[in-house]
Amino acid sequence: MIETVARWLQESQNAVAFTGAGISTESGIPDFRSPGGIWAQTQPVYFDEFLSSAEARREYWRQKTICYRDFGDAQPNTGHQILAKWEQAGLLQGVITQNIDGLHQRAGSWVVWELHGTALEVMCLDCERRFATEEMTQEYERLGEPPPCPICGGILKHATVSFGQALPADVLASAARAARQSDLFFAIGSSLVVHPAASLPQMAAESGAKLVIINRDETPLDYLAAAIFRESIGEVLAKIDRAISPSFS
Repeated sequence: MIETVARWLQESQNAVAFTGAGISTESGIPDFRSPGGIWAQTQPVYFDEFLSSAEARREYWRQKTICYRDFGDAQPNTGHQILAKWEQAGLLQGVITQNIDGLHQRAGSWVVWELHGTALEVMCLDCERRFATEEMTQEYERLGEPPPCPICGGILKHATVSFGQALPADVLASAARAARQSDLFFAIGSSLVVHPAASLPQMAAESGAKLVIINRDETPLDYLAAAIFRESIGEVLAKIDRAISPSFS
C-alpha cells in the first residue's frame, strides 16, 4: 500500500493531513490522555471553573506549567518534517492539527489549522493581547501565582482550548472546508474519538476523499479508510516519501 498511497498523493489536487497526539509522541511529548498522562493523574480544570474561581486558576496554571515544561524543548520529528516537505512541494494543502505544541510550524509547515490553539502563547481574556508562554511561565514560577496581564491587569490564560470551551469557530470552519474539498485525507496519530475534531476525517471521506489512517490503535473510522497503517508514523511517512516519483521530490 505504500506505493499506492504515494501514487494517490502525486495524483491528488487537494491532499490534507490531520494530526493528533501520536505524531508528537515521537518527539518525546507525552500523550496527556494516555495512561500515565496528566489527565489520568489530575482532574482537568473546566473553562467555567477557570472563569469563576481563583483557586481553579491556580490549579490550571500549575497543570499547564507541568505540560509546558514537558514539551518546551521538543523538536520536530521525521513525521512533522515530511508533512512540511510535502506542503512546500505543493503535494499537501496544509495540516489540521489537534496538537498545541507548534511543532508543525517549527518543521516548516506554512498552513496549519490549530483546532485546540497553541500552548506557545498566553492570552489575556480582557484585552486579548498575547504573550510568549515562556515569559509568563517564568513569571508564574517567580510569583507562585497566576500572573496578571502586563498590559491591563486582566486574567491570563494559555491560548489553548480548555475542557468545556468552544473551539475557535473560524479555525474549525476553515478546517471543515479543507476537509470537504480534499480528495486525499491523512488522519495521523489520532484516536478519532474527540469531537468535533474527529468528525473532519469522516467529513472528508463522505465527501469523496480517500482516507488514509496512520495510527497505532484501531479507530472508529477504520471502516471508512482506503488504507490503514499501524506502524511508526515517521517510518510510514518516510516510506511514502521515498516512493514518490523524483519529479515530485
